Formats: sequence, C-alpha cells, structure tokens
Amino acid sequence: MRLLIAALALLASACSPMAAPTPETATPTRTAEQACAARGGALMRVGRLQTEQCIIPFADGGKVCRDGDDCRGNCYTETAGNQPPGPVTGRCAVNDLPFGCRTPVEDGQAGPTLCVD
Repeated sequence: MRLLIAALALLASACSPMAAPTPETATPTRTAEQACAARGGALMRVGRLQTEQCIIPFADGGKVCRDGDDCRGNCYTETAGNQPPGPVTGRCAVNDLPFGCRTPVEDGQAGPTLCVD
C-alpha cells in the first residue's frame, strides 16, 4: 500500500506546474552578453546563419604587419586575389570576426585567399 501511495505522489508531482524562471534562467542571452562585455566584446549576429557570437576588438587592429606574430589577431593583406611573388605587408585584423574573404600574410608572403560565410 505504501508503494502505491508513493507512486501516486510521484505521479502527481510530475503534473504540478514548474517554478517561475529566475532572472538568470529567463535571459541566458543577458548572461552571455555580460560575459562578452567583460572580455571587451559585443554580441553580434554574424555569418550566413546569423548565429550570435561574441566579437572581440583588437587594440592593434589596422597596424602594419608582416606576419601574424606581429598582431594580437591575424595579419591580412589589403588586396585579395592573386598576389605577385615577393614580400608584402598587411594590416592586423581589427577583431576576431571569422567571416569574410581574407588573404593572410606570414613571413612577409601572402597566402591563399580564404572566404568564410
């Protein structure tokens, strides 16, 4: 008999309403937004799928570079496509946004252009 009462109590509790969401659970984006802001970034919808991502700006963005080691992010040429052989300079990425067409510079040489949607 006790087993039957325990089973009925368990079944009844499964039908009871859920607790109201707390501010922390009601707005998970708000927490992500605060965490992103604490890192100096901003939440943005990016890419073809428009997913929300924390984009962090780089203090050295736009600085002339000859290699990714010269930058907090990556070093890219300003002109995409076929580069003539020989030394090139680029500019440090302004943020960590992975989307777009970019031609990296490593050891003063342009690499192949890569486009990411």
